[in-house]
Amino acid sequence: MTREQLIAAVQRHFDQGHYATDLARRIAWRTESDTGQVVPALRTYLTDEMAPSLQALGFDCQVLDNPDARGGPLLLARRVEDPALPTVLTYGHGDVVNGQESAWREGLSPWALTVEGERWYGRGTADNKGQHTVVFTALDQALLARGGKLGYNVTVLLEMGEEAGSPGLARFCEEHREALRADLFVASDGPRINVERPTLFLGSRGAINFSLTVRARDKAYHSGNWGGVLANPATVLSHALASLVDAQGRILAPGLRPASVPGKLRAALQDVAIGTGADDPALTPGWGEPGLTPAEQLVGWNTLEVLALGAGNAQRPVNAIPAQAVAHCQLRFVVGTDWKNVEATLRQHLDAHGFGRVEIAMGMFCGATRLDLDNPWVDWTLASLQRSAGQPATLLPNLAGSLPNDIFADQLGLPTLWIPHSYPACAQHAPNEHLLAPVVREGLAVMAGLFWDLGEPTGVPWKEGALAAQRAL
Repeated sequence: MTREQLIAAVQRHFDQGHYATDLARRIAWRTESDTGQVVPALRTYLTDEMAPSLQALGFDCQVLDNPDARGGPLLLARRVEDPALPTVLTYGHGDVVNGQESAWREGLSPWALTVEGERWYGRGTADNKGQHTVVFTALDQALLARGGKLGYNVTVLLEMGEEAGSPGLARFCEEHREALRADLFVASDGPRINVERPTLFLGSRGAINFSLTVRARDKAYHSGNWGGVLANPATVLSHALASLVDAQGRILAPGLRPASVPGKLRAALQDVAIGTGADDPALTPGWGEPGLTPAEQLVGWNTLEVLALGAGNAQRPVNAIPAQAVAHCQLRFVVGTDWKNVEATLRQHLDAHGFGRVEIAMGMFCGATRLDLDNPWVDWTLASLQRSAGQPATLLPNLAGSLPNDIFADQLGLPTLWIPHSYPACAQHAPNEHLLAPVVREGLAVMAGLFWDLGEPTGVPWKEGALAAQRAL
């Protein structure tokens, strides 16, 4: 079979409904991981659904406990054609955020695949069951096209706690470093930059969650009797936040800002348009760091967001000065940020501005990553995607959101390539989550083409030793 015949075959597989059948079965698993409990479905999704599917492709599968009791189990699957050949590591997650059933539109359920024209609804369609189903379907079809021999090895890592912050993932990867040894990382998560064109991104912004709390006293006091002589923690906290980020979303604390947008990054983002989709929200004029394009603000800069703000009872306010106030915040940051010292930076800044009573509690975090734009895998992958899609792909140096890519890029030392098959308005993490059929169909083509191209005897930028072994196959 030729490459062109493979592309036709994988799209025919989609048109005949086989992909939909697999995805519908996977959506029905209630694999919520952000509820604070490790539910049984997190394991059975791996043992009863994914392991049998991968075993049919020749993988040796293990479902292993998470070293962190807060995290779900992990599936480690290996398909070794020859230990001397190069290895591709791919990753996905089978857990989803809570279903939010009552908020879905009438006629839709988070636990059933519902097809309405080009939109396929269900929890996990976009994040991440639909995407890892694209990867494994394309891999299956590439194996068939190659007569059962890819010309390289494949390792699969599926976790069941990504939506809970990937507890235990870094430790698991360290404990299984030898089994995860590879030459290249390829995975699918996150959205394309827009519906029209495939996207390749090389890493992600990092994220740090933290809470700021002002505790004034042990109870509320009547605002008429005590207003004017008792400090209001909500007022104090509001001004503390205003010292960190201004009314236009510009970060004011120097230690929370990157130094600059590198020239190579700026050049790569020159033609990247943000917010052009029909379902995208309108961008806020004048918001964010001045002097940057929207793409530079989103991909090449840091943002400090207030995710939730609380004092008193917003649903039923009473005439009382609240006892305390809290703000749950998040810093999204790019490569080069001194993120490991964020707590100290916050403390120093707040103290210097007279907010020594504001308490800081640090939460989940992941580092920022970005494969060097000059890495040979970048141009090679863009060429592969263009050949399959018939149009150029958008190169996004890093995703604006966050993924545990620092584990693969920094801890395991791999070049990381992410090829997403969702789009920005997919409603991931929200009611009515969906994917778009044309994006998936094209995604199957580009992934099948990529798996084919990785098996070619020349032109693939493997390490020299692995490349020599592949040529001798």
